[in-house]
Amino acid sequence: MRDSTPTAPLSSSIGDYLKAIWTIAGTGSASTKEISVRLSVAPASVTNMLGRLQEQGLVVHERYRGASLTERGREEALRLVRRHRLIETFLLEHLGYSWEEVHEEAERLEHAVSDAFTQRLAEFLGHPDQDPHGEPIPTAEGVLEPDVSFPLSEAQAGQRVRIFKVSDEDASALDYLGERGLVPGRLLTVREVRELDSVTTVEDEGGESHSFGEALASSVFVREHTGQT
Repeated sequence: MRDSTPTAPLSSSIGDYLKAIWTIAGTGSASTKEISVRLSVAPASVTNMLGRLQEQGLVVHERYRGASLTERGREEALRLVRRHRLIETFLLEHLGYSWEEVHEEAERLEHAVSDAFTQRLAEFLGHPDQDPHGEPIPTAEGVLEPDVSFPLSEAQAGQRVRIFKVSDEDASALDYLGERGLVPGRLLTVREVRELDSVTTVEDEGGESHSFGEALASSVFVREHTGQT
């Protein structure tokens, strides 16, 4: 997949479905219910659309087993993901948007720009590797860095971790994390993981303590830190 290669544009609704399947399942299968919930669309409408996408060679849909992307479907999904994450980066770095605002704005803009614009935007930004929330940005060829991060909720007491990315779908959670400097790159030490209520308590580099409920801890993805600094 290359931004400079002309392709027939997909409708915004088709793009949303492909991106939803990729986000839910990657190279696996997404159920009708999962897609329905993610897109806030009735299950019957999802089933009808999946039939159309299969006819176009974008998905493989097996009734009761879900839908998976074909190679072409994956390429189209990653093209849209790349565009979305580059737009988020531009909005944050150059237009003064906060990181809790950029997701929704990019959702609207990603269908309005071309592949040529996306390529120029990538060049203007210096070909960034990650978006403002730490998500890796696919290359123009559709290559995506393997993600070995795991939710903070799965960390163990005593473990040192570095925030890799955070979910960008809850603006209030992003606002909470941003105010406390709990952003990608921040080093944390896990002090306690309570079995009773799954609250995770961490200490940052400045010695300040932060407690995460299970939902919030599940939206913060970290990598184990083994270095000295």
